[in-house]
Amino acid sequence: MAKKNKTKSKFRQRITNKFRLVVLNEDTFEERLSFKLTILNIFVLSGVFSILLVASTTVLIAYTPIREYIPGYSSTQLKKDATQLVLEADSLKRKLQSLENYTKVLIPILSGQQPLNEVDFDSLKENSKPIDFDVSKLDASKTDSLFREKVDSKDRFPLFDKAENKIDMVFFAPITGNITQQFNITEKHFAIDISQTTGTPVKSIEDGRVIFAEWTTETGYVIIVEHGTGFISVYKHNGALLKQQGDFVKSGEAIASVGSTGELTTGPHLHFELWYNGYPVNPLNYIDFK
Repeated sequence: MAKKNKTKSKFRQRITNKFRLVVLNEDTFEERLSFKLTILNIFVLSGVFSILLVASTTVLIAYTPIREYIPGYSSTQLKKDATQLVLEADSLKRKLQSLENYTKVLIPILSGQQPLNEVDFDSLKENSKPIDFDVSKLDASKTDSLFREKVDSKDRFPLFDKAENKIDMVFFAPITGNITQQFNITEKHFAIDISQTTGTPVKSIEDGRVIFAEWTTETGYVIIVEHGTGFISVYKHNGALLKQQGDFVKSGEAIASVGSTGELTTGPHLHFELWYNGYPVNPLNYIDFK
């Protein structure tokens, strides 16, 4: 306890000790000014000065035109002018609409389609008033609603319509054998499966360049050939690959061998896909596998 009191007294003595600040003439050492200060007085004066500085800055920004030079602030006069311009623009718009309606009524009279003595000037005044449009007329009728439902129920983007059209082109059969699974778009089976004994050569259906030749977990050894005519042929579940990515192949050249690789295989067969301009097509439309 005594130590704490001793520490407090030392701290109080330090901040209350008086110091003298003297300003002297450098040549004559004559004393010009002198101030008696303490550390406590310096802290108090600094705090008061900071508070006054913040308060004066706030007053200048809030109540003087200086705030107009600060980014993000706009003058009161500018806001008033903008509001006035909006009101005047709305008034001019209403007057212009009234003038247009009045002119439409006068066109038949000025063109001679309607005699002047048959003009009902009271109706002119009524017609020159702004027209109140009935928003309820925008509601769709029953016929329109049924038509919309019919259109929405159809496929707006038939991706396979173009792909299903046969093209006058015949390819070399990659292998021959029994087709164990047909091409089926609805089941998302964009290929045909042809069974054959392991090691049977798999041949390229057309001249082209190998763009993919790698192992995949699900489909085993896969090789893909781009033929440069919009067609791409895909060969999956191969037992081995005879070509590498970037190789050029000829029509009927062996590029792989039949196997049963990959998790999705069902035995020795070739899973063959044919794509045209980004759409899967039925290989049976172009190739005879028998």
